Amino acid sequence: MSNDTTDLEVHFEQDMCLEESQDFEGDRDCDLSPDLLRMVKQEEKQILPHEEEIENIALEEGKVVKIVMRIAKKTKQDLVELLREFKDVFAWSYQDMSGLNTDIVVHRLLTREECKPVQQKLRRMRPDVMLKIKEEVKKQFDAGFLQVSGLPTLFPIPKKDGKVRMCVDYRDLNKASPMDNFPLPHIDTLVDNTAGYSLFSFIDGFLGYYQIKMHPEDIEKTIFITLWGTFCYKVMSFGLKNAGATYQRAMVTLFHDMMHKEIDVYEHIEVLKKLFLRLRKFQLKLNSAKCTFGARSGKLLGFVVSERGIEVDLNMVKAIQELLPPCTQKERAFDKVKQYLSNALVLSLPNPDRPLILYLTVFNNSMGYVLGQHDESG
Repeated sequence: MSNDTTDLEVHFEQDMCLEESQDFEGDRDCDLSPDLLRMVKQEEKQILPHEEEIENIALEEGKVVKIVMRIAKKTKQDLVELLREFKDVFAWSYQDMSGLNTDIVVHRLLTREECKPVQQKLRRMRPDVMLKIKEEVKKQFDAGFLQVSGLPTLFPIPKKDGKVRMCVDYRDLNKASPMDNFPLPHIDTLVDNTAGYSLFSFIDGFLGYYQIKMHPEDIEKTIFITLWGTFCYKVMSFGLKNAGATYQRAMVTLFHDMMHKEIDVYEHIEVLKKLFLRLRKFQLKLNSAKCTFGARSGKLLGFVVSERGIEVDLNMVKAIQELLPPCTQKERAFDKVKQYLSNALVLSLPNPDRPLILYLTVFNNSMGYVLGQHDESG
């Protein structure tokens, strides 16, 4: 491995001279699959506090985390002390990630025997994009995520900060892989269990997929080609089928005894400490840029959750508000729907001491119903 590293370093140091004005014939946007586009969009999302001021707290030089400004002085002091005590559970670079133990989880790429490998050609790219890819490949190689391989195409996905996200075109590989049907959590359950508390901390893993290693037998299946050679992933790459199921399986393995209990019950500092101890034990790293601590409310999966309950995220209905109304007799009904969806209604949590009432609306060809409670407090 040391020889490969030396050769690669020399190859990278011999930089290619690429003029900005140079372009390739037939350069065009990548024909990304809808599934990959959805994964990219979802991966870029983060859970944010709702309309609250944030301040940066330095854990040490160059390493900061975000907390909400308007929290009780004692709570803030305890929270800052806790974050500094557990600063090692955060990652600020690839080198900060050691990866989850393979005894806990590895990603398998089982393929159907009748499916044969497919070799794809080197994709043409603009010179500026090629240089960004070269930089990212070198960073991932230095971090131990990649190894030199002895056939899929690389897709560069622009990021908001001007960098690129490396996405390999694994469509042929994914077609050959059976579906992993490990259950994912229901959105309504997550939202219901989160709402109703006075203090929230929103956390996110640092490049979570890269913290899970590939099974040694499946590493070669992740090969991709660049101008500087062919490489394969030693960690679970973005864009692989069943990667989400593998990640969810890992989270259940690590936190099964805390789910829907401590993780959702915010006796805040004590619970965060227990969570951080678990993260430290299994070396799962958090992304400080996407974590916020001590919030009173937050945006979660299209809703705003708070102690009051569950509200509509108005940004999610903005597109509906801006739709042009139809020029038909249904215009009035359409406007009513827009107005209803735009109102920031609050869904309160049910009170187990009060009776539930089933409301029905029945027509000849359809029926609607809602289960609710009377709330005298408004």
